[in-house]
Amino acid sequence: MDHRSRAASLWPGPPELPPPVIMDQRWAEAVFLHWRIPEEAAARFMPAGVQPDLFDGSSWVGLIGFRMEGAGIGRGPGIPYLGSFNEVNVRLYSREPDGTRGVVFLSLDADRLPVVLAARAAEIPYVWSRIRRFQPVPGPPDSAVGYSVRRFRQGAGSSFAVVAQPGAAAEDPLSVFLTARFGLHGTFRGRSIYIPNTHGPWPLHAASLHHLEDGLVAAAGISVSGPPESVLYSPGVRTQFGRPRLVHSPGRSAGGKA
Repeated sequence: MDHRSRAASLWPGPPELPPPVIMDQRWAEAVFLHWRIPEEAAARFMPAGVQPDLFDGSSWVGLIGFRMEGAGIGRGPGIPYLGSFNEVNVRLYSREPDGTRGVVFLSLDADRLPVVLAARAAEIPYVWSRIRRFQPVPGPPDSAVGYSVRRFRQGAGSSFAVVAQPGAAAEDPLSVFLTARFGLHGTFRGRSIYIPNTHGPWPLHAASLHHLEDGLVAAAGISVSGPPESVLYSPGVRTQFGRPRLVHSPGRSAGGKA
């Protein structure tokens, strides 16, 4: 079995979105750094009705940087200027009792103020920051890809980069667990919600850490030490988001759509 077929066999089938599609976008030049953390460290950040998703008995926290490209409403074209920007987020991994998996964002830094303001109005924890992307240089195999972030308020920041190994496909179960995520869990007006998305398998490559100076994970309230246990790179993937729904929390009766 070759790399491509093995990765496809591990990757769960992406779900079909319930209509309508509310947003279409591409995530490009993605860098994934992950640390193992205790389950209880993640549990306090989970919305009601959601628990930490575990791999190898542990929760995981991720520091992820990527380039948002061509984000648009519905299936329409990308919004000029506002639809493309750099983003760096800190995230945890979540699971509903029925097995629905997602991510919980602790912070999302972006360098487009109108995007930040709109997202915060929807109670998504975006932060306005200056973000510089390390451009990959064609040719040399040791070109670093990464991001440098500095918040305009509070001063927290990070700088990190990796050197991708294009011939080394990341097809192990942990890499799939951390990247095959088809939605996010959060809260809106005091209720837990799930926003679904769908995309094909990331073209994932193993990578080595070029450098890391991080303050964002600690600023989010998570303590890690040492180098990340998982280091990955992807040139990107196209994705679509669907209509949010309510998460049925203990003590609440069944609800409808958000």
